[in-house]
Amino acid sequence: MAIRKIVIVGGGTAGWMAGAALSRLIKGNDLSITLVESEMIGTVGVGEATIPPFVGFNDMLGIKERELLSEISGTFKLGIQFENWGKKGDSYIHPFGAYGYSMGGISFHQVWHKFKESGDNRPLQVFNLETMAAYFGKFARTADYKKREDLPPINYAYHLDAGKYAQYLRKYAEMNGVVRQEGKVDDVALDGESGFVKSIRLESGQVLEGDFFVDCTGFRGLLIEQALKTGYEDWSHWLPCNRAVALPCAREDGSPPPPFTRAIAHSAGWQWQVPLQHRNGNGHVYCSEHMSDDEAHHILVNNIAGKPQADPNFLRFLTGHRKKFWNKNVVALGLSAGFMEPLESTSIHLINTGIDKLISLLSLDGVQQVHEDTFNRLTLREYIRIRDFLILHYNATTRDDSDFWNYVRTMSVPDTLTEKIEIFKANGQIFREEDELFTESSWTAVMMGQGIAMNGRNPMADTFNLMETKKELDEMEQSIRYLVQHMPGHGDYLAKYCPARAA
Repeated sequence: MAIRKIVIVGGGTAGWMAGAALSRLIKGNDLSITLVESEMIGTVGVGEATIPPFVGFNDMLGIKERELLSEISGTFKLGIQFENWGKKGDSYIHPFGAYGYSMGGISFHQVWHKFKESGDNRPLQVFNLETMAAYFGKFARTADYKKREDLPPINYAYHLDAGKYAQYLRKYAEMNGVVRQEGKVDDVALDGESGFVKSIRLESGQVLEGDFFVDCTGFRGLLIEQALKTGYEDWSHWLPCNRAVALPCAREDGSPPPPFTRAIAHSAGWQWQVPLQHRNGNGHVYCSEHMSDDEAHHILVNNIAGKPQADPNFLRFLTGHRKKFWNKNVVALGLSAGFMEPLESTSIHLINTGIDKLISLLSLDGVQQVHEDTFNRLTLREYIRIRDFLILHYNATTRDDSDFWNYVRTMSVPDTLTEKIEIFKANGQIFREEDELFTESSWTAVMMGQGIAMNGRNPMADTFNLMETKKELDEMEQSIRYLVQHMPGHGDYLAKYCPARAA
């Protein structure tokens, strides 16, 4: 059956990202897109940190960066600072860019390891531009300086106000022909023969028919789960945190927002701090088996930088995913598809990649089984790779100060993760599986940052001429130092480039 009517059920970040991206299909096609949402239903709205592919998503829509960041009180993000993860008192940055560059066909950290054993005490971090800029609170874009061959590109993402971002995309989508329908869904009708979703009925009695549906109803999974009974794969035995409390606060000390997210481990979970231009986004992710809601709220309130600006928002979740992300004529995006805690800012990213795959596979001639199967295979693979990376943060620790940390430190982990860790320990090698999200530098940053050491290295590193290679490393460090010294402060950059617009 040809697709002439697409219905997006649910707004928020997921709904309006889908609406904005799919709206480009309206021009030149016999297609209508309706987005149904209710002002009476709140959105989670705490996914306020992003990763670099998100910059490309907005570029694809033709959105101007300066205008967007001004509208959403956005700031720039160079990476994530992890505190108290390997052990209490530890701190490291997982940066977006690479450490150095490939030399002689092998990864830079292999060469660095050789020099470390030769007495060169420079930490790996000094060879990463994003880490050094983050430490000094500096920021610039590659486009801001005359590109020289010895100056590396700057990789960044955004911190954003999720509510404002959804509003921004709503305007964009509506300008392109998406019709917003206010209302709560009261019932979902299935076709008796195919089992496809045929229509939804609103509480007002209005019936909206559709040929294809996008489920952005959050944890409820109104279409994908409640109507189609898709099922859920539970990963909480590996990622046991199942609660969060979010609490925005003012930044009262007058300091500029840092160009990185903070992830601070506590006794039964971790706290996020996302700096926006006008406030900080804060939250505490925790495991209810080891911590009460009151205790989690108390820890959060005592570890934020200013006065709370709203009542605490308590959330419940179950880490895992739907057994199908695309089922019949329904695709689930965002929390409807699954939940991966925001430790590495992948929530909005998974919406982004879900939309990318949907646009690539969707045929307006109708839904075919191969579309569904391919979407599900690729999405599951993506979830598994992200899952393993998140588990690494919990499992690679020496913390033994609570039952929670004793559990995650000693639990069995997936074989795919065990293999990655053991190969790295043996000779520092990291193999990325096909097009997985996290880079070799990402795995290196977290493993080394949390105490997993290379016991050996690629023997190719021992074939390098020490004097010539040292000169190359020195030039690399000097280039990074030069660029960071000449960058403006992050706060100054925001004030000049994209100051937040008054509410």
